[in-house]
Amino acid sequence: MARLQEKQNPAKSNRKRARKGFHLDMTPMVDLASLLLTFFILTTTFARLQTMEINMPTAQGPNTPIPGKNALNIVLDEADKVYYFFGYPGDDPEVKQTDFSATGIRQVLLAERVKRNPDIVVLVKATESSRFKNLVDALDELKITGTRKYAMVELREEDKQLLATR
Repeated sequence: MARLQEKQNPAKSNRKRARKGFHLDMTPMVDLASLLLTFFILTTTFARLQTMEINMPTAQGPNTPIPGKNALNIVLDEADKVYYFFGYPGDDPEVKQTDFSATGIRQVLLAERVKRNPDIVVLVKATESSRFKNLVDALDELKITGTRKYAMVELREEDKQLLATR
C-alpha cells in the first residue's frame, strides 16, 4: 500500500510546509504478476509434433499380388536421387531418374498415367545408402499428391540389378 510520510519540524512550522514524500509498496503487484505468469505458463499449449499415421500390415496378413500395370516403383538412392519405373523388373521397364523438387517426383505422381488408373499402387523402396530424410520426403510427396494406395517394400535383388543396368 502507499504510505505518506510526513516530516514535521516544530521549529519551522511557520515557514512553508515541508514536502511530503511517499513510498509505494510493490509487493502486491509483484505477487499479482507472478500469479498471472504462472497461470499463463501452465495453461499454454506448446507446439505439438506433427505425425503421420501409417498402417502397417501384419506378417501373417494376406499377400495380395499387384498386376504390373498397377505398380509404380519409387526407389530412393544416395545423394537424394529418386528412380521410378512402372511395372516389375521382370517386365524390363524403363527406369527414369528424378529428384524431390516440385518438378520431380511430384509431377510423376500427378501425371495422367497415374491419375487415370484408380488401382495404381506406389511401391516405395529404399536402398541401403539412402537416408531416412529421403523416405520422409517421399511420404510427404505421396500425401501432397493425394496418393491413397502406397506401400513401403524391401528392395529385392531384381530391383538392384535393374538399377545397376540403368
